[in-house]
Amino acid sequence: MIIEFGLYALVLSLATAIVLSVLPILGARRGDANLMAVAPVAALAQFALVTIAFGILMHAHLVSDFSVVNVWQNSHSLIPTLYKVSGVWGNHEGSMMLWLFILSLFTALVAIFGGNLPATLKANVLAVQGWISSAFILFIVLTSNPFLRISPPPPEGRDLNPVLQDVGLAIHPPLLYLGYVGFSVCFSFAVAALMEGRIDAAWARWVRPWALAAWTFLTAGIAMGSYWAYYELGWGGWWFWDPVENASFMPWLAGTALLHSALVMEKREALKIWTVLLAILTFSLSLLGTFLVRSGVLTSVHAFASDPSRGVFILAILVIFIGGALTLFALRAGSLTAGGLFAPVSREGALVLNNLILTVSTATVLIGTLYPMALESLTGEKISVGAPFFNLTFGLLMLPLLLAVPFGPLLAWKRADLLGAAQRLFFAVAAGFIIAIAIWYFENGGPVLAVLGMALAFYLMVGALTDLWLRGGFGKVPFSTALRRLTGLPRSAIGTGFAHFGLGVSVLGIIAVSSFQTENVLEMKPGQTVEAGGYVLKFEGMQRGQGPNFTEDRGSFSLSKADSSLGTISSSKRVYMARQMPTTEAGIRTFGVSQFYVALGDVMPDGGIVVRVWWKPFIVCIWFGALIMMFGGFISLSDRRLRVGAPARRARKVAAPALEAAE
Repeated sequence: MIIEFGLYALVLSLATAIVLSVLPILGARRGDANLMAVAPVAALAQFALVTIAFGILMHAHLVSDFSVVNVWQNSHSLIPTLYKVSGVWGNHEGSMMLWLFILSLFTALVAIFGGNLPATLKANVLAVQGWISSAFILFIVLTSNPFLRISPPPPEGRDLNPVLQDVGLAIHPPLLYLGYVGFSVCFSFAVAALMEGRIDAAWARWVRPWALAAWTFLTAGIAMGSYWAYYELGWGGWWFWDPVENASFMPWLAGTALLHSALVMEKREALKIWTVLLAILTFSLSLLGTFLVRSGVLTSVHAFASDPSRGVFILAILVIFIGGALTLFALRAGSLTAGGLFAPVSREGALVLNNLILTVSTATVLIGTLYPMALESLTGEKISVGAPFFNLTFGLLMLPLLLAVPFGPLLAWKRADLLGAAQRLFFAVAAGFIIAIAIWYFENGGPVLAVLGMALAFYLMVGALTDLWLRGGFGKVPFSTALRRLTGLPRSAIGTGFAHFGLGVSVLGIIAVSSFQTENVLEMKPGQTVEAGGYVLKFEGMQRGQGPNFTEDRGSFSLSKADSSLGTISSSKRVYMARQMPTTEAGIRTFGVSQFYVALGDVMPDGGIVVRVWWKPFIVCIWFGALIMMFGGFISLSDRRLRVGAPARRARKVAAPALEAAE
């Protein structure tokens, strides 16, 4: 009966979400404090019910209850406990339950931490969250019920997809969904504010922490997914411009623009239209990603196979929410005041440039992702838009943005001195120039674009530190005083420095590995060697192995440099018994921030085996930079100004008693 309780809890959460969707809005329109007070109670009740349903589904996976179709299709009694847990969201139905759980969590957090919000705004925000929850619960109940039974229950499950049986995939989806769904709060704030017709600096202050939290988690999710694909799929690449990868990257780009736009709106009450539109578009792109993954229109290692009815349902959700929000925006945008004025050369101007480039970059990725599908549906012609298109167009767009990033924090609000900011960046430019000369020398000329790209990366890193150095007064006051000033800076300023520095580290890794990696594909027999990156790899032979639910053929390689042994590397090909599905487990050895990468291919008739060997210089910097950006995000979130929020706005006199009662 416990499985049926899970379904009952899910249905009850739908009823609660409908209550949350209707009553608070009625209360806000009528000035009825009692109806508005329903919102936080309903939000917490919905979270409790969804948590019960999600917990019951997870329990079914943990105990291997194969009477549940979802467990039977996506689990096995022999797989490790960690993969039984990750198997909950390693499928369509379970992943939608995870989406709903995180959505209800964010709704509950708004109810708990929204005490300083005006009562009408809080009621409307929670109601919009209720609309989103209602749509997704209805979608799960009608098309993706994870609690379906099978009778009689089979003795064993069909196993979790082998490529998902990995620690990275246990972490990647929750982090990604925390980012995707976190932007729903920004969306709800935008729609609620448009309904009220009141958007000001206080509104931007309330939105910023949610946007920052969502952006930080989405950064973590994308980085984790990139690293998983790199070491698990055996392709040796860290980003493939796969349509589903793009679907997660587009909200990140738009969310980055939203963060910067909200900062301008908070400080100067400018860019109101930009900020509201970006809040709508960022979550809209998250919904678009959901549609692409679950509609069946894509073929990808990331996508779940789905029947067309699910795609039509999600498309309807997409049209209703995106279309409705944009229609409301079009009706209300004209009433928004322009806000503070500023000169083109100012911090606001730099952030406007940032937003323009990020928005155009998002549109470029969107067009490159959707154009092949649109063309096929209209003409039947199949084309592929791959890495060359994205690398060229996206790379050219990012160049002016990366050049401008260090300038932003050094420019004054309203009106700034561009030449003065450039002079303060002297050491950043000098660092880039010195690095360019060094790389040019050691690489005997090297690819010119690669040399310039790595110089740009160091310019970004030193430029990020320059702002903190100057604000601390290092070199002008005693070191202890400067250090005290630095630690006394707002944490959001320190977090910004870390985020920009991390961006430079990631750019360094991207440029270095794209330009200087080496690849060897060859047939090897025991005793043969191959050289890569100054290291010598020797094939020692193959061994047969057995895992809990797989068999493997493991190749053993010894690694040496200058006749000094550096140990062994193992790479294997596995076959998972339940699904008879093969996978490749790459062998990776890390040296500082570079890696030696070995993947096995096919066994040849003469007894040899195809081996792919890569030397990947600085590749770890890609993910290390993402970690630094995440760290910067969490530092900014700890800023007291974001945790306390803006003071509550004075209510209209006619509604004052009701609003005070709601608080």
